[in-house]
Amino acid sequence: MQLTRIANDQVTVDVAALGAEMQSMQTRDGRHWLWHGDATYWTGRSPILFPIVGKAPNDSLTIAGERYQMSQHGFARRSNFELVTEESDRCVYRLTASEASKAMYPFDFQLDVEHRVEGRAVVVSAEVTNRDTRVMPYGIGFHPAFAWPLPGAAGQVHSVTLEDGGEPALHRLSGGLVTPEALASPFVRGRLELRHDDFAQDAMVFPEGAGAGLRYGPETGPSIEFIWENLPNLALWTKPGAGFICLEPWHGTAAEVGGSDELSERPYSELLGPGAVARYSFRAELRG
Repeated sequence: MQLTRIANDQVTVDVAALGAEMQSMQTRDGRHWLWHGDATYWTGRSPILFPIVGKAPNDSLTIAGERYQMSQHGFARRSNFELVTEESDRCVYRLTASEASKAMYPFDFQLDVEHRVEGRAVVVSAEVTNRDTRVMPYGIGFHPAFAWPLPGAAGQVHSVTLEDGGEPALHRLSGGLVTPEALASPFVRGRLELRHDDFAQDAMVFPEGAGAGLRYGPETGPSIEFIWENLPNLALWTKPGAGFICLEPWHGTAAEVGGSDELSERPYSELLGPGAVARYSFRAELRG
């Protein structure tokens, strides 16, 4: 696997050409903060979701009236990106449209994914360019899996605390599709105590109201300050019993149960005009 290493005097990050996916996040004291990809549970570590987030019914969707096959979370995470920028503290990988991609997604696009280290923080950004002559619908999201428990915090209760103190309504998945029914929020004054049992029914999805920042970790000790930009949806996910929690900011969700299979009509889909560019990012600061 082709890897690019970026680092400063605080943090070292490895990024793979396959999926432009971060593979490790290590502080100078030797602690690893990212999930290690144990195949017993899940081989992912921090995939980029594009051009859809989540599933389509029967892995099939419609774009401008034409039918296409598209597997869960799109094809970017399974694609080889080209390394276009490599510096000591940042790298940029690029994916562009090909004949293979157009068989699944009929647009001329460019997707640039940058990883950058800033002090004890890692910043990941994705820039989408519509190089086509038509409006381009898509979903995009991040899926980083952080260690649970965090290094040095074994045996401690971990929580997610929303920066805005919100209590967003919960939506569940059924067959990978979002159920339209809004359930009571599991957050109380912005705080959710994490329990593996909460994920027995798959991910916890918060289509709106989660704000743009959170703190993850125990009450005292190591934590991650996690903020995101231009991503209105949030999901939390793990495999019960696994040693990770995914903090997933999205722009676009899975198709709704009973909803349209047209990509442009999926919840929170982006509609990017010809020649336009859109940017999305998250920042994870490692504390303690």
